[in-house]
Amino acid sequence: MFSGLLRTIQLGVKSLLLHPMRSALTVLGIFIGVASVIWLLAIGEGISIEAQRQIASLGARNIIVRTVEPPTEKIGDARVAMYGLKHAEYDMLIETIPQISRAVPIREIKRLISYGPNEVDGRLVGSTPDYFHATKLEIDQGRLLNAADVEKRKDFCVLAKEVAQKLFPYQDPIGKKVFLSESSDYYEVVGVLKPRTATAAIGGSFSGQDFSKDMYIPLKTMNQRMGRTIWSRRAGTFRGEQIELNQITLRVHRIEDVIPASQLIKDALRVHNDKGDIETVVPLELLEQAKTTRLMFMVFMGLIAA
Repeated sequence: MFSGLLRTIQLGVKSLLLHPMRSALTVLGIFIGVASVIWLLAIGEGISIEAQRQIASLGARNIIVRTVEPPTEKIGDARVAMYGLKHAEYDMLIETIPQISRAVPIREIKRLISYGPNEVDGRLVGSTPDYFHATKLEIDQGRLLNAADVEKRKDFCVLAKEVAQKLFPYQDPIGKKVFLSESSDYYEVVGVLKPRTATAAIGGSFSGQDFSKDMYIPLKTMNQRMGRTIWSRRAGTFRGEQIELNQITLRVHRIEDVIPASQLIKDALRVHNDKGDIETVVPLELLEQAKTTRLMFMVFMGLIAA
């Protein structure tokens, strides 16, 4: 038996040596086929892991409710369009849903931020101190906003690193006052954040967020200074938008509470269903969907490899 096996190997080697070009092309074909499958699997795995990382960065125990602009026919021709989340709804959610451990209200407005001749077309964000923890923003200079700043409606602000570098290229920004021309307000800089990578769009209304052009102020200060209605020029006419809150990020006590709490939140905000001016994003559900998609992709590629 051993001699027969040895003879078979010898005949095989001899056949390969008799046709070197054909043997080389065969080996090359096998190599390309196997390498292609490995590369495709590696690329797919990398994309899947990055997608899961982006979703996980939103927080597995978080539930995000975000204001979206409804269709024009839902708004009508009113000069001031009123839609989205309300402060009363924020209070109602934290008072009636026991699974919620923390809630972060957020309001966002596009604003031109300036210091002397330097200007940045940025995003003004009004929130509470919990916002920095929820979005994993870390301080680089100075300090973050605190509860006293919010309650006392202080004219303090924290700048993103890129905004601080553009407004103060050769100066220490701490203690300086930046200017918002639209509202003619000054805000004292108390902190500068470390750079943070942008988040990718996660489907639905949750578009990618770029934190590099942000300026953060206390929410109560924003409401007092900016008012409820924001005016903008569209098609040659001025039109107002009254949006009390752009987003509420809610955190529950346990992973097991996420799905039941998200259903309670949707039921509590069902008044918005007809208008379609809010959307609820549950990162845990998206994460499970991403894992299922990854498994299906791996099975499919495995079948191709086989």
